[in-house]
Amino acid sequence: DFRIGVLASGSGTDLQSILDACERGDIPGKVVVVVTNNPGAKCLERARKHAADALCIDHRGKKREEHEREVVAALKARNVELVVLAGYLRIFTPYIVSEFRGMMINVHPALLPLFGGKGMHGLKVHNAVLDAGCRISGCTVHFVDESIDGGPIIAQGCVPVRDGDTPEDLQARVLEEEHRLLPRVVGLIAKGKVRLEVLKVRVESE
Repeated sequence: DFRIGVLASGSGTDLQSILDACERGDIPGKVVVVVTNNPGAKCLERARKHAADALCIDHRGKKREEHEREVVAALKARNVELVVLAGYLRIFTPYIVSEFRGMMINVHPALLPLFGGKGMHGLKVHNAVLDAGCRISGCTVHFVDESIDGGPIIAQGCVPVRDGDTPEDLQARVLEEEHRLLPRVVGLIAKGKVRLEVLKVRVESE
């Protein structure tokens, strides 16, 4: 089985979409470990329910790279083949990126390269989309590189922006699309259908 590690900081609904897709057989693999930096995160409970190792590796009181070394050690000890950032609210140093280059993906709640970068997370993203008067928004799954939200894009999903939308309305609609797109991309990677070429991503049709 293809071995997946998920990093999450919150409730873990994106994680749940991957766990469910593995159980349905849409992803020919399994989540073997979930790592969070937040001791109270609900994603730990979701991991245990699906027989994945659930680890809290607290970042407080540690240098950034020191914390990342603990995370990398936990992932490598479980022979993880793909690392999925599913709402993991930490900005990485080049160290962890180099350890998992081409093996780490992130989901972002906007159509990158718009509305990404430092400070662009949670409702701030959806606020910015509404302030800009966009008529569509969506989510992006991309490989992680040293930049913030700037790695090569694998796939995107669109949702409409409706008149009268609050940031919460838009967030809920985008999250629904994340739950569709992210497991699909993980499944394609597990089947060997996604290749990171020089500055380009190639996705074979299913």
